[in-house]
Amino acid sequence: MTMHTHETAPTQFVEAGGIRFAYRRFGKTGGVPLVFNQHYTGTMDHWDPAVTDGLAKDRDVILFNNAGVSSSSGETPSSFQEMGANAIAFIHALGLEQVDVLGISIGGFVAQEIALQGGDLVRKVILVGTGHRGNDMTASRSAEIFATSYDPPEHLWLAVHFKPTATSQRAGLAFLERKLRRHDRDPDVTQQTIAAQGEAIGKWITPDENALAYLKSIKQPTLIAQGSDDMIIPTAHSLTLQQNLPTAQLIVYPDSAHGSIYQYPQLFVAHASLFLDA
Repeated sequence: MTMHTHETAPTQFVEAGGIRFAYRRFGKTGGVPLVFNQHYTGTMDHWDPAVTDGLAKDRDVILFNNAGVSSSSGETPSSFQEMGANAIAFIHALGLEQVDVLGISIGGFVAQEIALQGGDLVRKVILVGTGHRGNDMTASRSAEIFATSYDPPEHLWLAVHFKPTATSQRAGLAFLERKLRRHDRDPDVTQQTIAAQGEAIGKWITPDENALAYLKSIKQPTLIAQGSDDMIIPTAHSLTLQQNLPTAQLIVYPDSAHGSIYQYPQLFVAHASLFLDA
């Protein structure tokens, strides 16, 4: 039997609620699968194979495009609550009774919704470079970073995920080399997805004096991973998450930004595996 990897896993499809979800599944079977939720405008090809293959050595890894994203059909909804519900429908369509969920950036917003809405469906949660509802984004440089032109365009992700230090940028270039799948690449997201995700972000960060109350209802053990200087979702929001989630722990990686787990993939895989196996 062929053991697939990040690069060789074929794109498959499953239907739920009128949506044809695209996904790739690989790794060691038999345990609790780990479902990955992607960042703003990202597809399955934006994950780092050093992370996905590293985790797949000991567990079942599932990458997917949520509704309307890239190779999945339908329209992208304009709220993370709806995206969470769609992700749960996808998980049920695969016939899974329990999963772990990982989300990076806005995928972390979706992962929180999956945990909230899914109840016992979700065993453990990993949140990377993300934040809570109603978070103050005045310190974020995301609008500036995404509005800038890059040559080559792929270098946008150096600015998003990595600090401007020499060590972080070297790690970023290595990340870009790793994540370029040679075959079967996903199409870019559409303008509909970009607009809907942007609208959802606006709703998520709207100030609310009771914004943190929902976190008390996320009972699942949670690992939060963050960079020391996240310019997209300020690092301080991860501390707030840790302080308000009932069973959360926080790891902050040095000299790193939004994509800390891509700068320290082996270390993150070790930390995530320790958490998931405990």
